[in-house]
Amino acid sequence: MKNLFKKFSKTGILVIGDLMIDQYIWGKVRRISPEAPVPVVEVTEEEMLLGGAANVANNVLSLGGKVFITGAIGMDDKGKILINKLEEKGFGTDGIIMDENRSTTVKTRVIAHNQQVVRFDREVKSDIGKSTVSSILDYVRSSLHEIKGIIISDYCKGLITKTLIKKLIELTESKVFIAVDPKTGHFDYYKGVDLITPNIGEASFGAGIDIKDDETLAAAGEILLKKLQCKAVIITRGDEGMTLFEKNGHITSIPTCAREVYEVSGAGDTVIAALTLSHSAGAELKEAADIANHAAGVVVGKLGTAVATQQEILKSMKECKPL
Repeated sequence: MKNLFKKFSKTGILVIGDLMIDQYIWGKVRRISPEAPVPVVEVTEEEMLLGGAANVANNVLSLGGKVFITGAIGMDDKGKILINKLEEKGFGTDGIIMDENRSTTVKTRVIAHNQQVVRFDREVKSDIGKSTVSSILDYVRSSLHEIKGIIISDYCKGLITKTLIKKLIELTESKVFIAVDPKTGHFDYYKGVDLITPNIGEASFGAGIDIKDDETLAAAGEILLKKLQCKAVIITRGDEGMTLFEKNGHITSIPTCAREVYEVSGAGDTVIAALTLSHSAGAELKEAADIANHAAGVVVGKLGTAVATQQEILKSMKECKPL
């Protein structure tokens, strides 16, 4: 495992997707509002973190990978904050397109006593324009000689379109591993990619099957493989771990480890980042999925949008007690 991790720094991964800010407002609740039956949160701290595709890229970086990132943001204050945060972490921002017709997506979570009280989103979900698609593809073209894997992080905020993915597949000519973190409603976009990582709900929708047991799970995995003509599908199953379906017919169940869960937001970002980086660095899909499973287990044990490190994954592997 350590030998594999040493290859990460030389493994280029390009992240394409919906960039956003995850804003956290922390506080305490001591009373109920006299105006309505809602808690009054006394704010003690505010934090802005990289979210969406930016969090995927941050996860790749935290694991030691070489990261490239492209996407669109608005010409607004939150967009400037996002750019600054990327640059502070050492990301190149040449692939970030500032679009005057969009606003930067912000998800604001209010948390009191380690519990999320409410979340509100500010976003524009219309598809990006042709000029933005062209700019993104130009950036991909200029990065191809430095990358071994591409992550498409689809949050249904307008960046990922059917046209973009089709042109991306044509551009890479099957020479680069392409993995997708999908979203409900976009499954017909992903035909021809190498791997998708839906959760149970997304896989149920994409396959047209209500997944409720091992039999329906296996059927959904097989349908998605045939429907999208991809090499593999990994269905993440929360506290039941994940299941890997490969084109060769192999099915591998990877159990989760017993641990305390604080925050599940961002776990999917960690899975796709760890899996794509590991596989692109030379790991077989089964091994890469196991690494991703441990990485996800690390981040759900942290509050807020979090990342995992190589050391934390190795520790998890040593201490894991499968459920």
